[in-house]
Order: sequence, then structure tokens, then C-alpha cells
Amino acid sequence: MMAKGKSVRRSRKPLIDPDPALGAEVRDGGVRFRVWAPKRHSVDVVFEDGAKTVPLEPEGNGYFSGMAAGLAAGTLYRYCVDGGQAFPDPCSRYQPQGPHGPSMVVDPSAFRWRDAGWRGVVMAGQVMYELHVGVFTHEGTLDAAARQLEELTRIGVTLIELMPLAEFPGRWNWGYDGVDLFAPAHVYGDPDALKRFVDAAHALGLGVILDVVYNHLGPDGNYFNVYSDQYFTHRHATDWGDAINYDGPGSKEVREFFIRNACYWISEFHMDGLRLDATQNIYDDGPVHILAELSERARASAARRTIVLIAENEPQDVRLITPVSKGGLGLDAIWNDDFHHCVHVALTGQREAYYRDYHGEAQELVSSIKRGFLYQGQRSVWWGRPRGTPVTTEAASAFVLFTQNHDQVSNHLRGERLQALTSPSRYRALTALMLLAPETPLLFMGQEFGASSPFPFFADHCEDDLAEKVYEGRKKFLGRFPSYALKDAQAQIPNPCAESTFWSAKLNFTERTGHADMYRFHQDLLRIRRTDPIIAAQDRQRLDGAVLGPQALAIRFFGPDGDDRLLVVNLGTVESAAAAEPLLAPSSLGEWRMLCSSDDPCYGGTGIINPCGQDGWRLAGGSAVLFAAGRE
Repeated sequence: MMAKGKSVRRSRKPLIDPDPALGAEVRDGGVRFRVWAPKRHSVDVVFEDGAKTVPLEPEGNGYFSGMAAGLAAGTLYRYCVDGGQAFPDPCSRYQPQGPHGPSMVVDPSAFRWRDAGWRGVVMAGQVMYELHVGVFTHEGTLDAAARQLEELTRIGVTLIELMPLAEFPGRWNWGYDGVDLFAPAHVYGDPDALKRFVDAAHALGLGVILDVVYNHLGPDGNYFNVYSDQYFTHRHATDWGDAINYDGPGSKEVREFFIRNACYWISEFHMDGLRLDATQNIYDDGPVHILAELSERARASAARRTIVLIAENEPQDVRLITPVSKGGLGLDAIWNDDFHHCVHVALTGQREAYYRDYHGEAQELVSSIKRGFLYQGQRSVWWGRPRGTPVTTEAASAFVLFTQNHDQVSNHLRGERLQALTSPSRYRALTALMLLAPETPLLFMGQEFGASSPFPFFADHCEDDLAEKVYEGRKKFLGRFPSYALKDAQAQIPNPCAESTFWSAKLNFTERTGHADMYRFHQDLLRIRRTDPIIAAQDRQRLDGAVLGPQALAIRFFGPDGDDRLLVVNLGTVESAAAAEPLLAPSSLGEWRMLCSSDDPCYGGTGIINPCGQDGWRLAGGSAVLFAAGRE
């Protein structure tokens, strides 16, 4: 993956567009304003302090631009269209009063970066950590979150994934209702606060990527249609309404807007990459897919740094992580929903809605680790059609595994975390499987210490009508699960717009001490993942697996000269006696030596019992044991 990232980056440097930027740019002697407004005859800049209006001149193709002498960073402004109402800049770098307020001129050159030696990240070797800035700390700010980075580094996290930060309406929001895509949400801090966060992370050796939403915009504070009717199209439909217009009339400028946004986060904020939300709803029937172009342009904008681009894609299309030169879209990794869904069924027994396609059996767990996706073109009962694409030589690091993430936690009735729905022993066994698998693991904030706080969906909308629609929409969405559609269950779904819903999701860092056994377990597993050369190799081709029982399995990692590792896992509730399985046989170095057991009392277990005894292999329910070949 490193070689691919480097070659693409170097070859695409000429792709950086020399055209002037959009928005407000601080120049010598003033500020230059530029906006795309093809449905307007005139655009004027008006200032909050009552200063003289500055008319912008038409450039052609719907662009308007002009210089305002004597202005500086901090100036508040709006665009007055056709001599009527004034609106925020669609390319505003900062909205200090929210999406309905004025835009602010920002001078990005004023920040002094300290990360000149930082060379970026590649997928291999990463341990990802997804966090929501608003509930990660009590303060809910970027500066407060930055104070936790040293601890995350200490326990073994290497790559932070920030949930979306684009300016949104209200006091709290998941971020997927963003409407000012160039403006970090003011409730978390100003643009310099985000830069301080990234700079601090780089100083600790941590990478940072940003979750971006290029498939829809939020309904409140979205002024795109004020400037153009071409941002959206009826030709494609998404789960949120009309799709963004990447392939119809006027799409050239729309494509440029979103590609520039991706490059903006990489170049101006030194992001180490992006996580692209719901790419199945990014539609483009044109000759060059928007994501292929975005991939190349974003890498070019990173200059000497390597970046990673990660897709969420429910259909699990491997084309996303195929190089552009081979007809793919050139991304680096893709979320693996199959793994999450089968482990959810294994631990909870819930087979409703999209879990119908899974049985939670050992065969599914082995296959997901050996072969990436479970669905590679077979018919899905839930979808009612084939799902997935064949996985061949793609690196294990290109598949992101998780047992929790923002969506999947919130899709429980009250936003319960997975450990609240199963036994501690079975949950520990599952944790060992995920963190020792060759794929790239992703932890959801607080997962590392068994956080008790839920993560329900929350979105603050001041308009009563919209707030009620959001609440009803949430009930309808969860109603896809028959047990959640019952009247009594629907009454327990937290109101997304209630302040108590937002505050319930706040992490409590005292649980790092209160849940010290779980915290220690994650740290030890991440240390093994990092330092054990056989596990750290992340080589899917030098791995095999076997089913030992309905929910029991073995994964063998083959090392040089018989220096193998063996992971045996039983997610079931009862003991599993292994059959005559060749993968359990000792290597040429001799008998198996235990490295780690999830039953260790220091992890909250009841006591270590070696499953390899005089009577053969007998694996206790809810346990995982890692072995190395031979004696020390």
C-alpha cells in the first residue's frame, strides 16, 4: 500500500488546479472574494460592521470575484445576491455564529505549524480510533480532545478518525448534517483549534483523518440552492433525498467544489487522509468517477506526505480500493461491515433486519479474516439481490474491522455499546480476535476501557417541525428491526434533539481506572499486535483458519522456519472440544507456549486454563488464547 500511495502522489502533482480558490482569500492589501453563483445576475459582499458594499465582477461560467482593499482576517461578511437578501459564503472557512450567521475571513498562513518532519501515514500497521469531538470529553472541544492524545498514543492507537466537523445547525450533531463544508464547526473551536489538534497529534506520532460527507448535505442552514440549482440532481436518489450532481449539467463546477474541499482538508489542515461516508450514494455515470479524480487530486495536494483514503461502502465494492491505473477508484481501504454483523449475531443472537444474512458461526468468522468480505457476489436475503465483489490479492490492511462504530452502536435501541449486550468473557474473546487479526482494527472512542456511556443518535434542531421529523425518522429507521418496531420499544428510543440524549454519550475517563482490567486487556493486545513480528506482518496469505465448534475457531499465523502463532477463540457459552484439526498441531519448533489468555484474572477473567491439555484441546466458553511455537 505504501508503494501505491507514493507512486500516485508523485505522478499526480501536475493535477493541482491553478485556478483561483473560492471563498475569501487574504491578499496583500486586502481580501479577494470569489463565489460560484450561476443562477444570479449580481453578487455583492456586505459586511457586518456596515462598511461599504463591495460588488463582485462576473468572470464567466457563473463565477463572481473581486478585491476589497483594507480588510483583514476576522472580518465578518455575507454575499448579497441580486440586490436582495444576504447569505453566508458557501466556501466560508469559519461560521462563528453558526450556519445562519455571517462568514468570517480567515488567514490560514497565520498558523505556525511544527510538523515539518511529518511524512504522513500508510494503512499497514495502523490502529484506528474513531471519535466524536463533542462527546469525547466533558468540554466537547478540540483543545480538550488534544489533551487526551498522549494517552491514546501510549495505549497503542496510531490513527485518529474524527467524525465530521463541517459546520452544522444547533448545539450538537453527529456531523452528518454539515452544511458549510469548508468551516470547522464553531462549537468545537475555531480553525486554529483544529490545526492545534492535528499538530499535537503529529508531534506524538499520531495520524489524523477526517470523516467527510460528499453524498448529501443537511437540511438546516443549507444555502447551496441560493447560488445554483445544479448542486443536486433528480437523476439519482439517496437515503437523504436528491443526490449531489457529479455527472449531469453543471457538474464540472460541482465536482470541482467537492474535490477542492477534499484537498483543502489535506493541505490547509495537514490531515493524513479522509474517511468517505456512504460512498454507495456518491453517484457518477461519467467517464471518470468523482472518487478516482478526488483520490489523485487529494494525494497531489499532500505534496511530500502520504495519505490514506478510506471508504464506507455498504455494497462492499472492491473497485474502490483498486488502483486507478487498473480501472479502480484508487482508495486505500474499506470498512468491513460483514465482520461486524457476524460477530454481532454471534454475541447477541439478534438476526433481525440487516443481520438476517448472518448466523454468527465460526465459519463466518474464519472466512471474514481469511477472505475479507463474506458476501462477494452471493444473493443477500436482506437486500434481495447479490451483494459484494470478489476479494483476491488485496492486502489485509485494506479492510477495516470493527466491533463498534458510531452507526452500529446507535442502531441498538438505546444506543447501548456491544459489551452491554453480552457477557464480559465472550466480549473479551471477541476483542482478542479483532485486535490480533491481520486486518486494520478500528476502536470506537471509549471502547478501549469498556465505556458505559451509550452513543445514541443526536441532532439539535431549533425548528420544532424539523426536530419532530428527525425523531420520527429515527423511530422509523430503527423500526426496521421488528423488535424495535413494537410500541413499548419505540417509546424507549432517545429523542435526538433532547439535551439529555447528547449528554448521555459523554465519555467518563475515570472509567479508565474503574474498568482497569478491560483497559489493560486492550493495551496488552495492542502491544502484541505492534511488537510480535508474526502478528505485525498482517499477511493474509500466510494465515489459515479452521472451525473447532459452532462458535469456536482457530487462526494460525505462519512465520519463518516454523515460528508460528496460534489463536484459538470460543465465542460460545459452553466448552468446545476440538476435533483432529491439523492447524492445532505443534510446529517444527515444538509444543505451543501461551502468550496471552482472555481468562487471565488481570483482565477480569476467572483464571487461566490451558486449552491444550493431556486430554486434547478443550476450549472454555467465552475465551481466547494466543500461543507461540516452541519454548522461550
